[in-house]
Amino acid sequence: MTTVASQSLALAGRAPLLDRFEDVARAAMPKLTPDEAATVERELAAWTRLDARYPTPSAELAGVAAAVPERLYDDSAQVLLRMHEIAGSGNYQSCLSSLPLVRACFDLGLVPGHHPGDAEATDAELIVGRGHIAPSFYAERYVRGAFPFAPLTTLHRDGLTGVVHQNWGFRNTMRYSLGVGVAQAVSLAWELRRRGKQRKVVCLAGDGELHEGVTFECLRFAYEVGLDNLILVVDANGKGIEPLRAPVSREYLSHYLGTATNADGQDTESVAKALRELLDTPGSGVLLCATRKEGHSFKPPAAPSAPPPRPSFATTSGKLLATFQEATERQLAVFTGDMAARFGLTGAVPYENVGLAETLSLGLTLSLPDDTVKVVATDAMYYMDSLSMLTEATTSTRNLLVLAGRSWGAWGGASNALNLLDQIMGTKVYEPVTAAEFTACAARLLTDPSTAHVLSMVDARFAEPGTHCAADIDGAVWITPPGTDGQDAPDLDCAVISFGYATVLVEEANREFGVPHLHCAALRPHLDPALTERLRRCRSLLSVEYNGVPGGFGEGLRARHLLPVTTHGVTGDILNCVHDKQLARHDMAPAQLTERLRDLRENGPAA
Repeated sequence: MTTVASQSLALAGRAPLLDRFEDVARAAMPKLTPDEAATVERELAAWTRLDARYPTPSAELAGVAAAVPERLYDDSAQVLLRMHEIAGSGNYQSCLSSLPLVRACFDLGLVPGHHPGDAEATDAELIVGRGHIAPSFYAERYVRGAFPFAPLTTLHRDGLTGVVHQNWGFRNTMRYSLGVGVAQAVSLAWELRRRGKQRKVVCLAGDGELHEGVTFECLRFAYEVGLDNLILVVDANGKGIEPLRAPVSREYLSHYLGTATNADGQDTESVAKALRELLDTPGSGVLLCATRKEGHSFKPPAAPSAPPPRPSFATTSGKLLATFQEATERQLAVFTGDMAARFGLTGAVPYENVGLAETLSLGLTLSLPDDTVKVVATDAMYYMDSLSMLTEATTSTRNLLVLAGRSWGAWGGASNALNLLDQIMGTKVYEPVTAAEFTACAARLLTDPSTAHVLSMVDARFAEPGTHCAADIDGAVWITPPGTDGQDAPDLDCAVISFGYATVLVEEANREFGVPHLHCAALRPHLDPALTERLRRCRSLLSVEYNGVPGGFGEGLRARHLLPVTTHGVTGDILNCVHDKQLARHDMAPAQLTERLRDLRENGPAA
């Protein structure tokens, strides 16, 4: 975590983390109770007076907590709820489900760094496989006096990350929680055995993530190499995002890891006692903790007078598929890895939920009849995990339609579909933003069944643009036509070309300017020669996409059509924050695009 900037701040006498949290915590003040706001002010004031140099971020946070020792709450469940209420988003139910397991780990001394200068835990190594339960650890650290309140107000708001990371007191780091923790735990257990260390590894996992293919491979490997120092603690709540088809198999796990024990996962003392016995007993083992989990994602209650929110475009997929099936009378086989809610499948079309086994969702398409339309509804990042199987399906399966939800900036969605699949049998990639464009993409698949079609289904709420590419899904259409007084000018002074979801953002930004605006639904559009020549003569030409620029839409226009285009897209990776902040962070918010359009019209493209 140490950077040149943080080193400079430390040398200047300012605690490095204060700059990370201060502004974000102050921005959260309107959501805080008077007591919470007063505590945050006291903590920030104490933070400015810290004179110690702490070796880790966790130690610095504990130092602030020690400077303001009074606790607002003594129940970490209350703290968890307040964190999510302030953030307005998150995985509250998952965190709450695992909270007794987390408390047991603290009670047994498995969590290092409770206070400044604490030694590392000596009883065993803890790997948090259920990576998105990091807030449970923050909440428990808070009530135990090792964490201040101010950072808790910044969850998912450019402050405190919701996923485990070494910078925040965890042994391991996760990009996202999909079975990676089990692999990390097996890796560490194997290395400890190799070095002759008599030390166990405890891995907290969820029954949903045990569907991941990597977990099966890891357990098989642990058994075959004879690991006797791995304890798998499973939060068995019967749900991933959707309900599981069947409970996790105790027999299966015990075959590979030996002793299998059950505990009441809603009782900290029961979990701690059972885990203590497994730690004291020679050999590996499994602890199945029966817990309870309600809805997956946290949603604050809407104001009674508030109108119902507009559904995200991705959630219209189920109805659009049902309409497509009725119109074409084609058989559909729909598979999803816990994504039914995101795509609005329930009650719209029959589907098969394979849990978090995204390779299986693709594998199940491989031997179906050619004329069956195979639909795989997945998260934009999930199909990275199943690239080898996706290659098989793309090269051997006809009528394959992949719905990739949640296009998150520099990775995911259309960008990954292009980078991973464009070289495999010419996969077609689209980002429809109207129902008509979705239907046109599906219809195109029927005319070219040997080419897999990937549809980036944006998980955002927006009004459909008034014009679309449905008549020529591989072409382009003017959202704001060129010319004045209804006359189509032969030459363009300036113009903007957008792809998919970016069209909606540009359209909003362009209302006061009227810059000629061309929309494409295809990531690699085929432009009419006359239109291409007209664009080449344009003095100022800008492309906008909600994807990473390298190898993306704009660069494709420049390489394939030799257009003198300046590209504007997402820079950097996703941070775990709400969509509006994602847009602003990547200079994609309408207000920011308005400034780009003003510069485009007045000064030409940016250097």
